[in-house]
Amino acid sequence: MVGNTLEREAIRIYIVATVMIMALGFLGLMLWRIQVSHGHQYAQDELRQNVRRVQLPGMRGRIFDRHERIIVDNRPDYRISIYLEEIRQPGPWSQTIDYVEHLIHELSHELAVPVEVSRDEIRAHIRRRLPLPFPAWRDVDELTMARWAERVARVPGVDLTAGAVRVYPYGDVGAHLLGYVGRADAVQDEVEPFHYYLPDMEGKSGLERHLDHELRGRSGGELLRVDVVGYRHQVLGTRDPEPGRDVQLTIDMEIQRIAADVLGDRNGSIIVLDPRNGDVVAMTSSPGFDPNIFVPSISREDWQGLMQNPGNPLINRAVTGRYVPGSIYKPVVAVAALQNDTASPDAEIHCPGYFDLGASRFRCWLRTGHGRLNMRQALERSCNVYFYRVALQIGYEAIYGMSIAMGLGQKTGIDLDNELGGLIPNDAWKRRVYNDAWRDGDTCNVAIGQGPVIVTPLQMAVVAGAVANGGKIVSPRIVMGSKANEEESFQVENSRAVRDLDWSRQTAQTVRGGMYDAVMSQYGTGRRARVAGMEIGGKTGTAEYGSKDDNLKHAWMIGFAPYNEPRYAVAIVVDSGDSGGETAAPMLRDLMDGVLDYESRERRP
Repeated sequence: MVGNTLEREAIRIYIVATVMIMALGFLGLMLWRIQVSHGHQYAQDELRQNVRRVQLPGMRGRIFDRHERIIVDNRPDYRISIYLEEIRQPGPWSQTIDYVEHLIHELSHELAVPVEVSRDEIRAHIRRRLPLPFPAWRDVDELTMARWAERVARVPGVDLTAGAVRVYPYGDVGAHLLGYVGRADAVQDEVEPFHYYLPDMEGKSGLERHLDHELRGRSGGELLRVDVVGYRHQVLGTRDPEPGRDVQLTIDMEIQRIAADVLGDRNGSIIVLDPRNGDVVAMTSSPGFDPNIFVPSISREDWQGLMQNPGNPLINRAVTGRYVPGSIYKPVVAVAALQNDTASPDAEIHCPGYFDLGASRFRCWLRTGHGRLNMRQALERSCNVYFYRVALQIGYEAIYGMSIAMGLGQKTGIDLDNELGGLIPNDAWKRRVYNDAWRDGDTCNVAIGQGPVIVTPLQMAVVAGAVANGGKIVSPRIVMGSKANEEESFQVENSRAVRDLDWSRQTAQTVRGGMYDAVMSQYGTGRRARVAGMEIGGKTGTAEYGSKDDNLKHAWMIGFAPYNEPRYAVAIVVDSGDSGGETAAPMLRDLMDGVLDYESRERRP
């Protein structure tokens, strides 16, 4: 009996020992598999879990004017930053946040600067960007940096870091053209996504936006080893960011400044382009804004101020302003008549101060009438009756066709976003919008630039350029070239295409002569634009808009100079002025007087 019991106990011990040996063998096999067979794979997985990729922004390219003056640049942004992993406090995160707040207030006293960050910002940084330095003060001045070096430099976990921010040396001069930048949205790398992002800038409007693909640098990166709670332990590697390309514009910043001074605080726009090749020499719009307020980000107060301004300062009136042209449209009608051989430049039409069409009476701006006028005199004195009669004589299709040929009713294709095309109406448009046919009264209205015809200042600068050069439509160009680094020269792009409308010599002489007389003769509506030492051709315009009770008028003037060898074609519009002759003509005078003075200074040895 005892022997059987001992035998059963021995069997049990044997079974238990066998199971234990098998278990130990299985455990040993698994340890070998984990540590030896698959050890490299698990090591890589651990490395991936403990390594974080940080995006480092590339420096944006600079923008130069045609004479290589820097008009958009980058400057250092010095920050007093705190490395939170170096001052971590034991216990919950609130302990660390409390300590950081206390440290910031002590630093504020030592540096004599106000606290700029909140507890929520500290908490957000710990949650989202813990391995990165926390900027307690941005864009600190030299005095603050001196205090930091003297009093704070040895405080653990606090350091002076540097970044780069956009700077616009000319302030609001050219702001609509250049645009502004803002913080870019984080873009994930499809192969190896970034975990953290240092602020990158992207263009939000103007050329900053349109040329963002060239101006924005290529991002670099940094590999950080972090622990389980996100504290940085080691920098494993760095890839330096690459700067963006520098861009050169056709703008002459000195003429741009002159145009801005002439426009002043009036709501409107001035455009100056070269009629020989379409280069935009100046483009200004008012009211404006200072793009520096957007760097590194715009405050709520500044943004609300821009949004609540009734003048809409963020709108570039040069390319998005939609205006009734008034009498600056008359040269287009004159060209249409002369090119269709249906009107003679010498044929005279009597203006009694009005024109009757059926039961309707169309008035001339001079109620007493101009008497008998030929086409050149009609342009000089801006006679409405003459153009009523000529427009009906040649038919509206000729006017519509010439308007389209001269670039009206369509975008010019300039390198700017949000350009509008305007409107040149016709029978199909009127039937679609008003369910009515085109009538002779519509032709009379459009013949003097009234009614539903809509243009932009840039389009009318192109029209002025076409008259200046004798019938060639230039496509406005604003980007001259670019380069990748300091060692290179700017790679200048070819000028835009020039389309020759093949005007006859008689057409060009008559229309150019009428615009010459409009400025240079004693009867010209634009005589207030005369400048000593320069002959100018021009055409004024006064366009009514809104209700008659409001008595609102756009004051226009287009022109070109010098008359015999034009280098400048100009379009000026003031949203609410007295008239083209009284408001816009003196502005053209001041503009060209400033340009003459600038050219004389540039020629001096």
